[in-house]
Amino acid sequence: MSTLTLKGPTWVTVRQYRRTLWVAAAAVGASLAVIGGLRIWDATKDAELPDRWGWGYDLLRGAMEQLSQGMLALPLLVGVFVAGPMIAREFESGTYKLSLTQSITPAAWLRAKFLTATAASLATIVALTGIYLIGWQRVSGSYGLHWAERGPYEATGTVLTAYVLLAVAVGALVGQLIHRTLVAMAVTGGFVGLVMLVLGAFRWDFVPVRTITGRVHEGVYALDVPGSGLLMGQGLIRTDGQRLPGYFCDGSNLPDGSCRSDEAISAQYLDYHPFAHFWPTQLIETGIVLALAALAAFAAFRVLRARHP
Repeated sequence: MSTLTLKGPTWVTVRQYRRTLWVAAAAVGASLAVIGGLRIWDATKDAELPDRWGWGYDLLRGAMEQLSQGMLALPLLVGVFVAGPMIAREFESGTYKLSLTQSITPAAWLRAKFLTATAASLATIVALTGIYLIGWQRVSGSYGLHWAERGPYEATGTVLTAYVLLAVAVGALVGQLIHRTLVAMAVTGGFVGLVMLVLGAFRWDFVPVRTITGRVHEGVYALDVPGSGLLMGQGLIRTDGQRLPGYFCDGSNLPDGSCRSDEAISAQYLDYHPFAHFWPTQLIETGIVLALAALAAFAAFRVLRARHP
């Protein structure tokens, strides 16, 4: 059992931030109590009611929306904490010098903080993902909880774990470069948030969309997205193959079968992502984020070696 006991700088780090670790554990416990309790209530009290109706379901759906947004903010919180209280504050106050006088190398000092933050963050995100999936089985596909929505998309896949690892690495790097606690927190939060926004904006370009087409004549209306797919665009196709997005024709007033008097229209189209694209998109985005995390972690230890050989 002695091998499982924390020793040296790792023990010191865990001891130093034990209150934060307890707060994270309490948040996980509270999430389990709320989601698990509402899931049980929905399954028992509302069993005789129509599908997806009743107080249990409504409260569960609302709690799931809040949990997904909270999980989406987790990488920002992790990065801000690592950059500020864990790293920059020690440089700002000079307390890191005390650690280095205890026969601890600078690399061991940073490694202890890096590994502690990584382990705690991974344990928290894995636990929250499991809790989220408990409720997701019931509310998936409802308004605001589509599989491709921001929040549910991150909470039900692997990409959020990658963002947490990126946050730890960026926090460790920025905390060394900027020895002002608040400034380091702001820079780290801004950078991690920017990466999440940029990749979130372009993630549906990673995998080619699927396209369906249909005729345009009297009585034919705009195409519908198959199944639970994510709509990416739709419109009309001219006879020369050029697309005219965003303009649909129902043919109700054009009995001759034409669609627009000013254009020669041959068909209508609809671009979408099916649910089958969920995991390919997740894995591509996860790989990109992990690569950025590895670069940031490498840079963090290089900076440490350069400043504290």
